[in-house]
Amino acid sequence: MNKVFVVDSTLVPLAPCHPAKARKLLRAGAAAVYRAYPFTIVLLHAVAEPVAPPLRVKIDPGSQVTGLAIVNDTTGEIVWAAELEHRGQAIVAALLARRSVRRGRRRRTTRYRPARFQNRRRRTGWLPPSLLSRVANVVTWVARLQRVCPLHAISMELVRFDTQALQNPEISGVEYQHGELAGVEVKEYLLAKWGRQCAYCDATQVPLEVEHIIPRGRLGSDRVSNLTIACVPCNQRKGVQDVRDFLAHDP
Repeated sequence: MNKVFVVDSTLVPLAPCHPAKARKLLRAGAAAVYRAYPFTIVLLHAVAEPVAPPLRVKIDPGSQVTGLAIVNDTTGEIVWAAELEHRGQAIVAALLARRSVRRGRRRRTTRYRPARFQNRRRRTGWLPPSLLSRVANVVTWVARLQRVCPLHAISMELVRFDTQALQNPEISGVEYQHGELAGVEVKEYLLAKWGRQCAYCDATQVPLEVEHIIPRGRLGSDRVSNLTIACVPCNQRKGVQDVRDFLAHDP
């Protein structure tokens, strides 16, 4: 159960209280609602010498969701916790839509307008918009919590995953730069992987094409793990469908 944040009449953050105590203060007229989320009440008087427990905000960053928790360092009690959802995929989709609009505008036979996409320089410390949004969200919420809660420390979980080592534990050195398709054509690799037959209808002795399992229109990547081999009819029928919807009729 999340506790309620409390500030005094001078907006100095005090120790969070139990929701039941906050309800009593509100009913007695000794406090008022200061903020709806995170729910905070403001006392109608100032506290001369506030005593606050040692509270620490802990951050568990993620690409889609970041976990936030305020913990009492003395007792280990979780005072407040929440999940912060990021807009990374929405930002990527918006940038792709903007790029298509701008490219279409450049191809129009209207008045001449010189291209500007080649004369831009990235400043030092540049971050992709989706990543910048994620960082800004976390910084904004930590600053928001500092205004209503007496925090004395901030901790962030830093985890690094070696995805190539998960697939090949013996990888080392320059092998990280080669990848799994070093010296191999992508289509030949896929033909050998899928037995030179369509991955959807098992057709053989027909022209085969490289197919995205998760379509590009659904933000699918060009990684080899997202590629397969399909005949022309299956590739055209699938289009931008999800592979589960396309194969729903198969037993």
